[in-house]
Amino acid sequence: MRGRTSLRADTRTTPDVTLIVFAKAPQPGRAKTRLVPLLGEQRAAWLQARLIEGTVARGLRANFRRVELHCVPGVRHPLFRRLARRHGIALIPQRGADLGARMQRACERALRQARAVVIIGTDCPALAPADLRAAQRALLGGYSAVVAPAEDGGYVLIGLRRVSDRLFSGIEWGSANVMRQTRERLRHLGWHWRELRELWDVDRPEDHARMKRQHGWRPAQ
Repeated sequence: MRGRTSLRADTRTTPDVTLIVFAKAPQPGRAKTRLVPLLGEQRAAWLQARLIEGTVARGLRANFRRVELHCVPGVRHPLFRRLARRHGIALIPQRGADLGARMQRACERALRQARAVVIIGTDCPALAPADLRAAQRALLGGYSAVVAPAEDGGYVLIGLRRVSDRLFSGIEWGSANVMRQTRERLRHLGWHWRELRELWDVDRPEDHARMKRQHGWRPAQ
């Protein structure tokens, strides 16, 4: 997002749910690597930056009590710092041996101060503020967990009122088995959960073409 318009959430009226956005710094050659053959390193990094900005903007419009940007490899990238200054969001480095460990750590930290937490990535431009508000309503309405499946077999959102290491350990992250394994873990835990609508990520050239058709995005020229 460009310009000076503030999208700060109104913490006086929002429910007690924290939104965590997991974001990878838009570094050329390290961001959106599966799209580099199509876009080149610079344009792939530009796309990553726009995805991060759009995700943060949608999160703020959904009126969470608190929005945090959990960054990798660290919080020093200029984009992260600019977003923190502009919107008043917290920057936190991701910690953990794998994605599951990082997500569990982030959830445990957030739930020390909030009734519920929602975690999203930055690869899903189809994820709307309405989806995020639906996740909040489910959690505040009594569900222990809420998940938005992805077409590739993963998920684009997970929200929790409590945490178990069984939900994050031993998952085949990055595979088409993530959502199936997560459902199995939720059933074994005996938790009452809700699934939101299935969405899609931007990872492959065909996803990039779909994004341009549906959202009108173009990489920098």
